[in-house]
Amino acid sequence: MTMNKKMAAIGLASILAAVSLTGCGSKNNNEAAGTTTENTTANASENTTATNTTNTSTDTTAKLTGDFEIQYFVGGYGDKWWKQVISDFQAANPDLKIKQSGGPQINEQMKPRWIGGNPPDFVYIDGAGLNDRQMVEDGQLEDLTDWLKDAKNIDGDLITDILAQPAQQFDGKVYNIPLVLNSWGVFWNKALFKEKGWTEPTDFQSFLDTSDKIKAAGINPFIHTGKYPYYINGSILYPAIVSANNNDFTILQDMAANKVEAFESPAVLTALNKIVELRDKGFIDPASIQINHTDSQMLFLQNKDAFIPNGLWLPNEMSKDIPDGFDFGFIPSVTQDAGGKVVANTSTSTVAIAKDAKNKDAAKAFLQFIFSKAQASQWAELSGAPSNIKGDISASNAPNFVKDAAKYLTDPNTVVIPTITYNADVDKAMMDATDALTISKITPEEWVKRVTDAVKKVSK
Repeated sequence: MTMNKKMAAIGLASILAAVSLTGCGSKNNNEAAGTTTENTTANASENTTATNTTNTSTDTTAKLTGDFEIQYFVGGYGDKWWKQVISDFQAANPDLKIKQSGGPQINEQMKPRWIGGNPPDFVYIDGAGLNDRQMVEDGQLEDLTDWLKDAKNIDGDLITDILAQPAQQFDGKVYNIPLVLNSWGVFWNKALFKEKGWTEPTDFQSFLDTSDKIKAAGINPFIHTGKYPYYINGSILYPAIVSANNNDFTILQDMAANKVEAFESPAVLTALNKIVELRDKGFIDPASIQINHTDSQMLFLQNKDAFIPNGLWLPNEMSKDIPDGFDFGFIPSVTQDAGGKVVANTSTSTVAIAKDAKNKDAAKAFLQFIFSKAQASQWAELSGAPSNIKGDISASNAPNFVKDAAKYLTDPNTVVIPTITYNADVDKAMMDATDALTISKITPEEWVKRVTDAVKKVSK
């Protein structure tokens, strides 16, 4: 990663931390990023040299001992931070035997252990195969409600006071804490747009008008990740629903609560019809339906497709493949009407302790360790993503996409959606239905019917 990208990530962390966020929810569907990191069980002391954060003990009254296992998914954010922070924690707790289990397929590999009641002690909930709501419903996560009320990080700060976005509550209880903060949105190449004289979108009509010009130039206006449709849902559908619901995001929270009437709202049909308009105008690349995230992103970077819905991790995820001169443009939403407010659909990746953890003391101490300002800065530098910890952690010479994110996310007129987790079966039904809608297999009304059938089934 170049220094500019590192600093951009640090600046973005500061930007997002300044945004006032309330409500519930944690979307953690960021998929694997083509990384070659493999599942490891190495002692953390084999990792890189500890930073100055190791000088602070996580517990001044008792030494941490025994075995301690950490599970982390390796995707768009990479694994550099995990290896570093585990090394730091190991140095601070030399009597602890740390085992790390991480990789792009780790969620699937560890599933039998979670089902069998022999999970790791600590888990980073991100990537396909893990859903925090489902894990709570299945009784797999430790109730952190009472502990978190008084828990302080190694700097002595209350953890609840330094979170940019608060922990999601499930029936009034807290089971996981947001570590990473992201915003969905739409990217384009500013350099290409300048070369072609295309107008950058500010609303749905300008998005359509520019897409017409892009199509006339022989370039596909829009590509998405059909294999993982939460990209188009997170960046296009959900902001469109909020815009059509008078900028009130509680409709999405009602959807997450499996309220059938929320899915049957006119706002949902209005949003779905905007996807239909993109489809019927021939703006959606036909290749979208069958490709994964990295394939769609490569086509975008090759300027074969002008717009792509994605998360703020995109530049870091594709850092090795970005052509010289490529200049990322970004806006959180393009589905608002002219003059309407931009809608930023945020998402978080969270951390939790297994209910059946064998070393809960170490797991809680690790939580206190990672939610420090030093580790927030280190996360931003090593992952290229914003942390969920408040504070101005670094000045930044940010590239354009960070400046664009700042412009929208710090604007009081932006509607910021707190991250929301849907029931896993309902979420899949929405993703499958959106894919079907993009290729004319179903109508918006049939989308609603499919999804509400799934809602009724899980609500029995």
